[in-house]
Parts: sequence; structure tokens; C-alpha cells
Amino acid sequence: MGKNRRVLLKLSGEALAGENGRGFDEKVVRDIGMQIKRGLDEGVELGIVIGGGNFWRGRQSDTIERVKADQIGMLATAMNCLYVSSFFNTLGIKTAVFSSFEIGGAVSLFDYDAVLDALADRKVVFFAGGTGHPFFSTDTGVVLRAIEMHADEILMAKNIDGVYDSSPSVNPNAKKYDTITIEEMVEKRLQVIDVTASALCLDNRIPMAIFKLDEKDSVYNAMKGNIKGTRITV
Repeated sequence: MGKNRRVLLKLSGEALAGENGRGFDEKVVRDIGMQIKRGLDEGVELGIVIGGGNFWRGRQSDTIERVKADQIGMLATAMNCLYVSSFFNTLGIKTAVFSSFEIGGAVSLFDYDAVLDALADRKVVFFAGGTGHPFFSTDTGVVLRAIEMHADEILMAKNIDGVYDSSPSVNPNAKKYDTITIEEMVEKRLQVIDVTASALCLDNRIPMAIFKLDEKDSVYNAMKGNIKGTRITV
């Protein structure tokens, strides 16, 4: 029997909020969960990183110093992981939540062997807290966890349907890439992910895919390797 496809899915906190803008939209979370359940039933193994933007975007603060702002953001990601993992449990999805820093008895501290055991046990593994350190973006945390879980691909669910050579909201003639290399992406300064995350992807040969979250069955299709957005190769 061949190896199951193993992927890491990045969701934005804002996506979980839906039209509310803050907190959670249960309908959105349920829809994502049902798509994920289909993918799991077909053998896909999954890790998830969730941003904290539905609670906190610290870099927009002019009053709080960067270290504290980033720490608040890391806590926001932990809240999102706790909520979504618990919601997924109600859909019959087994989950495990690991944090990069200790949060009392709420979640488990990241442990490499425990993560691999959870994946082998068919659990969706949530990674909270980013890298656990300030000055690193969620992108860097995504790539780091993808490497550690031996992911075949990183899936980035966005509010846009791929990578463009300029902003389509500003330039109606913006060109969409079906495929682009990480080197090209950095050279063209497309700012899909930051330079640190890009370097980690290159060094560890992990491809990435960008797709639009709110298209029908987008998460399920991406889990199965059917990408309608942009593939980023290494």
C-alpha cells in the first residue's frame, strides 16, 4: 500500500469569522470541517495552522511594542485551534492540539514524536502558537510545522484564487500564475509568503499551493491534490 498524502493546511483567522469580521462563523467552520472529513475518509493526513486575525492583528497597533503584540497574536492562534478542534470533534473528527509554548492544561506542548503518533492515529493535528517566538510570521510557523510533520505539500487557503503578478484589486489586467517557483516569487517580490518562510521551503524542498477558500469544495479538492489556484514549486 502506498503512502497516504500528508498535507498542512493554513487557514486565516479572518476566514473563520466569515462576514462577522470577528470571532467565529459556525457555518463557515462547519463547512470546512465537513470538507476535511471527506478528505480524511479518503486517506489524507492533515495538519492545520490557523492565524489569529479574527482576534488580533498586532502589527496594526502603534501603541504596544512588537514583542508583546506578537505574544498576544500567538495566544489568539491558540484560541482558534481550541475552538476549531473542539468543533471538529462534534463532526466526528479526531483531533490533537499542540502549542509551541505552555498554556497550562489547555493544550499539549509541541512534541515531535507525539505529533507523528497523532497523525498515524488518523487525527487532525492543530499547531498553535506559531514558532513560539516574536518577530517570526505565521508563514514561518507554517513551513516549520510542515517540515516537522513530513508534509508532502503546504496548502494556503486565501481570499484570492492564486498568485498574481500584481494586485488584481488594483490592476484589472493582473496576470495569474498557474505555476511559479519560489525563486521567481521572491525575485518578483510578490510577497505571498515572507523571505524566511520561502528559504525554509527551498532548503527542505516543500511545495506549496494557493487556492481560494470560499470556492465550492476548495479545501477537499486541495487536500486531494486538485488545485484550481497556483502551485508554487521548489
